[in-house]
Parts: sequence; C-alpha cells; structure tokens
Amino acid sequence: MNRRLLTLIGALLVAALVLAACPAQQPPAPAGQAQAPAEEAAPAEEAAPAEEAAPAEEMPSGSAYERALAGEFSGTVVTMTGPFTDEDAVKFNESVRPFEEATGIDIQYEGSKEFEATISIRVEAGDAPDIVDFPQPGLLATFVRQGKVVDVLTFLDEDYLKGQYNQSWLDMATIEGPDGPIMAGVWHRFNAKSLVWYPKDDFEAAGYPIPTTWDELVALSDQILADGDSPWCIGIESGAATGWPATDWMEDIMLRTTSLENYDRWVAGDLPFASPEVKRAAELMAQIWFTEGYVYGGRAAIATTFFGDAPAPMFEDPPKCWLHRQGNFITSFFPEGVQAGVDYDFFYFPPIDEEYGKPWLVAGDIMAMFNDRPEVRAVMEYFTRGEALKGWLASGGALSPHKDAQLDWYGDPVERRIAEFVQEATAFRFDGSDLMPGEVGAGSFWKAMTDWVSGTVDLDTALAEIDASWPR
Repeated sequence: MNRRLLTLIGALLVAALVLAACPAQQPPAPAGQAQAPAEEAAPAEEAAPAEEAAPAEEMPSGSAYERALAGEFSGTVVTMTGPFTDEDAVKFNESVRPFEEATGIDIQYEGSKEFEATISIRVEAGDAPDIVDFPQPGLLATFVRQGKVVDVLTFLDEDYLKGQYNQSWLDMATIEGPDGPIMAGVWHRFNAKSLVWYPKDDFEAAGYPIPTTWDELVALSDQILADGDSPWCIGIESGAATGWPATDWMEDIMLRTTSLENYDRWVAGDLPFASPEVKRAAELMAQIWFTEGYVYGGRAAIATTFFGDAPAPMFEDPPKCWLHRQGNFITSFFPEGVQAGVDYDFFYFPPIDEEYGKPWLVAGDIMAMFNDRPEVRAVMEYFTRGEALKGWLASGGALSPHKDAQLDWYGDPVERRIAEFVQEATAFRFDGSDLMPGEVGAGSFWKAMTDWVSGTVDLDTALAEIDASWPR
C-alpha cells in the first residue's frame, strides 16, 4: 500500500473520531419556546428528546392580561385614538389609570373631534394606532373589509367572551372581512335608547300606571288625553341632522315587531324600507305621533321643535305633556334643578310582539386592534372586563355592557337604575341609521321621515325615496 493511500485512510479515521466526540445538533425549539444559546448546549448524551426540549416553566403562562399583571410588559406603550375629548377624555384616562399602575403599561389616548376623518388618513398612511375606539361599527367595517383589523378571536377565547357579554354584543362585533367574518373588536361602554321619561311626582299624583306592553302604553295615552292633556312630548328638529329622533323610534319599534335577523337585513339594505315589516313599524309609530291630541303642539310642531327642548313642557306646573321617549343622554337637556326620582323618572319602552322579548336599542364604543403585540392584547382583554369602566361608572356618563360590572359601581342613580333594567334585556342592537351608508342613515332616512311627519309626502312615497337612495 503506497504512502498516499495510507495518508488518506489516516485522515478519514481522525475525522470520524472527531465527529463522534462532537455534541449532537439540537432541533429548533417549538414556536414560543426559548432556544438555548449555542455555548450552553448540553452534550449529546444529556440532551432531552425533541418533544421535551423546553420545560413547562419556560412557556409563557396565562393570557396576555395575566402576564401584564405579572409585570411582563412594564415600560411598554399602547397608543389609542377615538372620539373622547374634553371631559370624556379625562374620564377615560382616569378609568384606565389603575391598570396602568398595576402593569406598567402606558396607555396613550389621543382624542379628536374630527376622529372619523383623521383615522381614515392615518390607517391609509400606515400610521394606525394600536387600538382605535369606534363610536360607530359602520366605520370600523370599512377597515375590516380592507383587512386592517386584528380578529380578537386569535387571542381571546370565545367561551370567555360569552361569559363577559350578552351574545348580541358579540354578534354586533362580528363583521365580514376579506377572508370571512371576524370578531372585529370588544365593547367598552354604551348608551341606552329604549327609555320613556315622565314627570314622576305629577304622574303618581294623577294615579297613572307604568305601562309594560304597547297596548298599555296606548291605553295610558288615551287616559291622559281624556284628562285634557297631550300625552306625548316629541320634537325632531336638529339643524342639519333634523329627523334623527324619528329614526330612533323606527329602530326601537322594528326590534319589537320583527326578528333580529330582519333588523340586521334592514340595516344592511337587504330588507327594503317598502317591505311589510318596515312599513308596519312606521304605522305603529304613526299611531302615537299622528293621533289627534296625542302630541303637544300637534303633528305640525314635531318637525320644528328642537329635540332638546321637546321634554321641557313635562316640567311645567301642571305638565303640558307626560311622556318622552329618548336615550339616557336627554337628562342633560332637562331644566336646571330638577331631581331624578322626584321630578322625573323613566320606564322601559314596552315590548310590542311578545315573541321578540325585551330588546334594547343602543349606541356605544367598540375597541378595535390594529397592531398585534402582547401588550396590546393585554389592553384589549382589559377592555372586556367591567373593571375597565369602573372609574367612569363612578363619575357618571357611561353604562357597562359587561356581565361582571356591579350595580354599586354606578355613581349616578339614574344610570344605576338603567343598568338594572338592562339586566333583563333579551337582545341588543346598535342604532340602525348609524350602521347604514351615510347617504341613507344620515341622509334620506332623516329627510324622508321629516317630510312624512310634516305631511309633505305620504308614507309609501317616503319609504320608496329611502330605498331609491340606497347605494348599489
């Protein structure tokens, strides 16, 4: 055997011995597990099997919210924007302060009175905040269709959410995206609209009963009329937005006379205004609005009476009208010095068809996530809990959609009682006109209702005009 061959055999033997002495290469760590630094790798004979590569304690434990409370994200920043300004911005910042102090996460909220315009510019420019507070799900749907919004079901368990919210809130947060429906956000606070206000002291002195059905409401109206007064205070004038209170009446009646599926189809443009379901709602509304003597000032005064002034005659001595259907915000328009529970009170706008239960018409704020990081997930989960609103409930100006919110958290007795009423709700639906395309919900719907109430067009013409305006 020649010298060259012996040299080659010797080199191969040395290489084999070196390879045998080297530690085995470890497989990559599974997603979410830390890979040990190369210089600390265990020798081959001590290496754990691949399926046991990382011990359980190295895995992130608990939800992002729990990890935040453990201090894991201390020093991080979560940016937000929305419509909260002035006093509302102060109340929001105060309500999230306990979470910031407990976690070290800095929630930086920037409110804007031109929110709707500015958020579109920011998202288009790729400068979206981490979380956006939408007062209208319709605007949120625009960004969902563009694929810009994170599906919260990628990090929040659906069963957990069902434990925190009535199913209707989850339904209203589910929006069609480019690849199918996603849960586009979580609900933070809401305003209740399905309320009828009345002058409590005079009402009780007159012996009037609280109606619990539509028929009882009509009977009460007849009784007040027979006593020589107008039962209802109604006004829909609101400058360029004249007519919107009429749309709220229509929406409340629709929820009481047809299914939630039909309500959703109506809002989406799939159930025409000229359909029997929508026309019936308008006719029931007319039973109150157009009955001779039912409305203070008569039908002709409805379209010219500012909505904020409409309830004022309730507080005259004696009252000039006795019933006013409006959301919980209307108390800010009541005369100075009147007291809740003494000078005024409220009851639930009664059911009409028993099979549709006790639905509530609402408006509110839904928090949507645009940037997916652990600390942002933690803040989103925080917003699913009543504690995120606890401070705001104490200072007044909000209602909680969360099942774990406590009645004794409410500082305002009116809001506390509304929250009690809401506990009996069978379903919720958002203000329909706010969800419709702008040319309808804030356009033809307002105008056609005003024209019909004013008597310049009949009902069939009004409904046909709204249908004709729907973008196709």
